[in-house]
Amino acid sequence: MSRVCQITGKKVMVGNNVSHSKRRTKRKFLPNLFKKKFYLPEEDRWISLTVSANGIRTINKNGLNASLNAAKVKGLITTI
Repeated sequence: MSRVCQITGKKVMVGNNVSHSKRRTKRKFLPNLFKKKFYLPEEDRWISLTVSANGIRTINKNGLNASLNAAKVKGLITTI
């Protein structure tokens, strides 16, 4: 599975390595992802999502149902 938040869409970024040598390499900046279960009371079941720390804050602020609907509109998740 790819390292992408299913709520916010954050994914791996690539940048330069800060080094004090002449060797120029790239590095990966990984998102802060968690495998987390959320309870969906409308359907009376638990769902498992891969979300970033910012995604968890978004779910706490807007609610799970609203966040899932917004993610569906963005095309980040297809089925739950």
